[in-house]
Amino acid sequence: MASTQARNKNRNRPTKSNSARNKRQGDHRKRLVALGMDEATVASMNPKEIRDKLKHPAKVAKECAAKDS
Repeated sequence: MASTQARNKNRNRPTKSNSARNKRQGDHRKRLVALGMDEATVASMNPKEIRDKLKHPAKVAKECAAKDS
């Protein structure tokens, strides 16, 4: 009989490494700055807020353009 670990493929998946997560979060920050957000504002945001903003990049770009002009 197989163990639970062998049967359950979700438990066999490798976990995300911290370095990969940090790189991904850094890439997200760079994307927001490229869309026109202020770098200091992006630095003060938590990762969940950044991901939520990146779900609608056109909206973020529009907000930043309105703020600049």
